[in-house]
Amino acid sequence: MNTNTRAYWQKHARRQRLQTLLARLSIVPTAMVAVMLGALGVMALQDTTAGQWLENVRMPDMLVAAAPQTSVAQDWSRSFGLCSGSVRVTCVVDGDTFWLDGTKYRIADINTPETGSPQCAHEAQLGRRATERLTQLLNAGVFSLASIDRDEDQYGRKLRIVERDGRSLGQQLVSEGLAHEWRGRREGWC
Repeated sequence: MNTNTRAYWQKHARRQRLQTLLARLSIVPTAMVAVMLGALGVMALQDTTAGQWLENVRMPDMLVAAAPQTSVAQDWSRSFGLCSGSVRVTCVVDGDTFWLDGTKYRIADINTPETGSPQCAHEAQLGRRATERLTQLLNAGVFSLASIDRDEDQYGRKLRIVERDGRSLGQQLVSEGLAHEWRGRREGWC
């Protein structure tokens, strides 16, 4: 790995740690977060070891205890757009994958057509429609993320069922013909 590549991945890892830290601090008043970000910015300007500081930062016990736990459903409401570029915070990747506050989620109860490498034109078209529809559904109001028996898939995505008013948004995509129920394997769309 050359020096530029290593530096890129180190910077990427620091950014991910900062996003995680900020997500945990979402319960702290905005002014306090702004002060912390300002301090980190000053550190970064004065000393390139700010990333090393982030690696060693320890959350106060009261904040860790108050941080949302993955096993508890939490209500969310954000503005989602389509993902683009390398930095992804809150956006939709495709019909069953999205980013929320810097964490990547896979909707656990469905499978939608592939958009990255579709097997046919029909799958590509359905994949675009599923992506657009998921964006609309996520933007339609408050939703919750319910845990399942596994926390993550093999790609490191958090596995959750997305619900609004007790109804699965994934099942809504199934009823609209834009997804299949997840049966442990992908099904064809061509």
